[in-house]
Amino acid sequence: MRQARVACFGALHDAWELPDHTLKLADGRIVPQSEVVWLPPVQAGTVFALGLNYADHASEISFQAPKEPLVFLKGPNTFIGHKSQSQKPLDVTYMHYECELAVIIGKQAKHIAREDAYQYISGYTIANDYALRDYLENYYRPNLFVKNRDTLTPIGPWFVPAKDVIDPMNLRIRTYVNGALKQDGNTSDMVFDIPYLISYLSSFMTLRENDIILTGTPKGTVHVHDGDVVVTEIEGLGALENIVIDDEFNG
Repeated sequence: MRQARVACFGALHDAWELPDHTLKLADGRIVPQSEVVWLPPVQAGTVFALGLNYADHASEISFQAPKEPLVFLKGPNTFIGHKSQSQKPLDVTYMHYECELAVIIGKQAKHIAREDAYQYISGYTIANDYALRDYLENYYRPNLFVKNRDTLTPIGPWFVPAKDVIDPMNLRIRTYVNGALKQDGNTSDMVFDIPYLISYLSSFMTLRENDIILTGTPKGTVHVHDGDVVVTEIEGLGALENIVIDDEFNG
């Protein structure tokens, strides 16, 4: 059953999706989805983000796929929930969505073999890791100014338990802007797959519960503008919606 974290009735709640698409709160109350504020589905620990992890996306921006994982870290300040607003600085022309499968670590992991990696995953969700290309100095070294900005990583709406995702390496990824399909890929096209990433990261550092790995985005990124409604969708995980707004104070 898909799980969420929401705010309603003046408090924060864990909630579960019912067959009629209403939400059941942990205290038993039933509420429509339209009456809650959506929060990120987990309280993130360390967040690892992959750059250029789809060969087609790397070629789209005239780069070769890396020979080893290109990983950078993101702070929890970047995350917002479903139906929230992402603030685009007024001086930015090239703001791109990046629909990504988010892998959530379920227990402490160190020196994990590839064949054991899935045992350390609690679940999955969707992330939209916006990039402000105007500020990007080097695709191989995304800087803090680009990738750690407030509101620019919507995540959710659901936490989907790992047992409910039969093959995370074969999920269709799509992004719609104002209802028009702009991005259409599949997780099978990752350069470095999920077991490899868990093995790689745990080879030199300890992974902990609720650490998150953002696994990169396929080709099909386009510029977004003030007022655009962006829906990032991954097969079996739902659809994450947010709105882009111009913000003169977020430069």
